[in-house]
Amino acid sequence: MKILREIIDKVKGPFQKGEKFEKFAPAVNAFDTFLFVPNHTTKYGSHIRDAVDLKRTMVTVILALLPALIYGIYNTGYQYYYQTGEEFTFLDAFIHGSLKIIPMIIVSYVVGLTIEFGFAVYRGHEVNEGYLVTGLLIPMIMPVDIPLWMVGLSVAFAVFIAKEAFGGTGMNILNPALTARAFAFFAYPTYMSGNKVWVSEASNIDSISGETILGSLAAGQQVDFSTSEMFFGSIPGSIAETSTLWVLAGGLVLILTGVGSWRIILGGFLGASIAGILFNLWGLNELMSFSWINHLFVGGLAFGIIFMATDPVSAAQTVKGKWIYGILVGVFCILIRVFNPAYPEGVMLAILLMNVFAPTIDHYVVEKNINRRKKRWALNQIKTA
Repeated sequence: MKILREIIDKVKGPFQKGEKFEKFAPAVNAFDTFLFVPNHTTKYGSHIRDAVDLKRTMVTVILALLPALIYGIYNTGYQYYYQTGEEFTFLDAFIHGSLKIIPMIIVSYVVGLTIEFGFAVYRGHEVNEGYLVTGLLIPMIMPVDIPLWMVGLSVAFAVFIAKEAFGGTGMNILNPALTARAFAFFAYPTYMSGNKVWVSEASNIDSISGETILGSLAAGQQVDFSTSEMFFGSIPGSIAETSTLWVLAGGLVLILTGVGSWRIILGGFLGASIAGILFNLWGLNELMSFSWINHLFVGGLAFGIIFMATDPVSAAQTVKGKWIYGILVGVFCILIRVFNPAYPEGVMLAILLMNVFAPTIDHYVVEKNINRRKKRWALNQIKTA
């Protein structure tokens, strides 16, 4: 490591303050801080001494995403070979999935980080590590056969509009990864819905039967998958959203490390469960009659609640606000699924909607606390008078 440190210090020489390429220092420093702990400290204002910085937080989230990603790579290959009817091994499925998904991840990081570096140089500030997670999340929530140029365009839109337009990492009001998916969905709906986009298409068969469970239910069709298949994830869907088991494993990492809010996660599942139970009692259509427990396992509900709704920037910040925010995300997800057959997924729009209202929720929670303290103070004044 000492040799690597010396090499980086030598490379950084022309980019130091007062040197010829000082303007491009943020881009070079980004590689330094990615490999080594930053050697600078906070100099102004009150701050807390803590070993956990933004980089470590982002790395923790990436580690939590890996179980779902690895299974998503395998499931992509599994769904492909299941369609073709060919015999295959785990390695065959994993290699096929890797050839489909890794290029999407590369495009996401190349496009997103290029824009981030450009803004850092233009504004003269250091590159933040926030995009490390966003760059991985975006491919994970996309259909497997979406063209790479659409991935790149969606990433560019999300970074420009949902992030940099508001000032960069920590300033955005919408989750950038979900913004990218929303852009792709509304700009290119035929590549984001239907029965052909969720399964890697084979050239030797005429048609693909890969409609998602929610898509089939929205069309009034029955589904043949068991609850265990829905939970373990051997079903068509977005790349890394199908396996609730591995999503929950990642969620456990976030909760144990304190990176993800367990209140938002529990509130989200609680809200979705209550809404699902109430609609089961109504049972007007296939989506309403679909078991409430299965609603928690299919689509991106679990993945969205654990990895998207808990985004510390766009989520509610107060303790009570996190409960309200999480419960409403779950409720609105089921509401959108049931009442909007054109978009039976629900969780993306539910989280984006609550991102907008999160500051309002926190505002009224804080105001209520202030008013309660004022009343308590007034009562104490009366008692002591």
